[in-house]
Amino acid sequence: MNLKLKICGMKHPENIQDVAAINPDYMGFIFYEKTPRFFSTKIPKISDSIKKTGVFVNAEIAEILDQINKHDLNAIQLHGGESAEFCAELKAVLEKTNIELIKVFSIKSEFDFNQLADFEAHVDYFLFDTKGKHKGGNGETFDWTLLKEYPSEKPFFLSGGIGLEQLNDLQKFYAYFSKIGKQHLLYAVDINSAFENEPGLKDIKKLKRFIDLKIK
Repeated sequence: MNLKLKICGMKHPENIQDVAAINPDYMGFIFYEKTPRFFSTKIPKISDSIKKTGVFVNAEIAEILDQINKHDLNAIQLHGGESAEFCAELKAVLEKTNIELIKVFSIKSEFDFNQLADFEAHVDYFLFDTKGKHKGGNGETFDWTLLKEYPSEKPFFLSGGIGLEQLNDLQKFYAYFSKIGKQHLLYAVDINSAFENEPGLKDIKKLKRFIDLKIK
C-alpha cells in the first residue's frame, strides 16, 4: 500500500525520538489541554523528513501561529468545529509558507458529505476520525464503507482506532480505491491510541510491526 503514515498524540521527548527513528511521514502534537496527550514541552530534534503536525481544537489563529513559531511546525490539523471561513483566514495567513492544513471531520454511523464543499478550496487534506467522547484517541473505528460515497478529489487521512487488528480491513479498503482508480484519495493512515502503553507513550515494537506489515 502506498500510504503515508501519521503517528499522533506524541508527548514524551525520549519516546518522540524513538518514534522518529521509525521515520513516519507525520508526527502529531496535540495543543489542546483537555486531553491526556496534551503537548506542553519542547519537540526534540527529529528528521526534517518528518512533518511536525500541530493539532488544535477551536484555537485562535494567534495561538496557532505562536505554536508554529515555537516548534517550527510543518502542518496544522484542525480538530474542532472550525468553520470554512476560519480555514480560509488561516490559509491566507499561511499562504507564503509550505505549511499544510488538515481539517478533521468525525463520523459515527452516517455523514453528510455536502458539508465538505465549503472547505475544499481552503485546506490541503481532510481527515476522517471516529465521533466519540474525546477529540481523538477514542480507540474506536467508524464504518469505513461510508467513504465509498466520498465525492471529493481532495486526498484524505483515515483515522480512528486503527491498530494491527485493522490491517486486513485497511488493505481491502485501499484495494477498493485502487480498483476504481482513486487510490490517490486514501492519502494517509493516522494511528494513535491502539499503539500506546499509556496516553502519549507509544509502543515502538507495535509500531515497527505495523510498518513491517506493508503499511508503507
